[in-house]
Amino acid sequence: MNLIVLVLYLVGLVLVFGVRTLQSWRATGDTRFRRPDTTAFGAPWWGTVLFAAACLLGAAAPVTAIAAGTSAPSPAVAWFGVGTMTAGLLLVLAAQRGMGDSWRVGVQEGESTELVTGGLFALVRNPVFTGMAVLLAGMVVALPGALSVAALAVLVIAVQVQVRLIEEPYLLSAHGAAYRSYAARTGRFLPLLGRLAPPGRDSGRRGGSRPR
Repeated sequence: MNLIVLVLYLVGLVLVFGVRTLQSWRATGDTRFRRPDTTAFGAPWWGTVLFAAACLLGAAAPVTAIAAGTSAPSPAVAWFGVGTMTAGLLLVLAAQRGMGDSWRVGVQEGESTELVTGGLFALVRNPVFTGMAVLLAGMVVALPGALSVAALAVLVIAVQVQVRLIEEPYLLSAHGAAYRSYAARTGRFLPLLGRLAPPGRDSGRRGGSRPR
């Protein structure tokens, strides 16, 4: 079972980043990767470092389990975890597909793409990150241990930094009232949770407004 978890995780990384990037490059000549600000200890730096750490921890968890011979409490629990991982991966892939030409890794100041609000994005504003968290939560179930828990915890912190401090201010700047209206009715990672105040309310607050 540990090997299945490892293969599923690695296949997920290839599909989500490798295949998607290759498809974009072949279609447009653009990988859609946006280089983050590398200023040490700034929000983009932390987002990048933490996300990379989460990916590495996610790979280390099954590798370590294989080496140590540890496993889930029961086959049923392990298969439930694998099923949850698969559901998370499918959610990520569906969300990426739903973004169409607006898909990017990172943001670039001055660049404007279409604001996607349909499909999965009508339920939550960041379904890609939600799917990633579901995938790692499934790994915690299938492969309980310090590394799998750490991978999930670090990912959650990474996406909070990326979304709250980088992407939301960028989207508010790029799309203004349209994004604020969308964010007022749609949850950040889960339906109804993490909505922003609608246009005209707390509009003077920098980079968005108070979640509710």
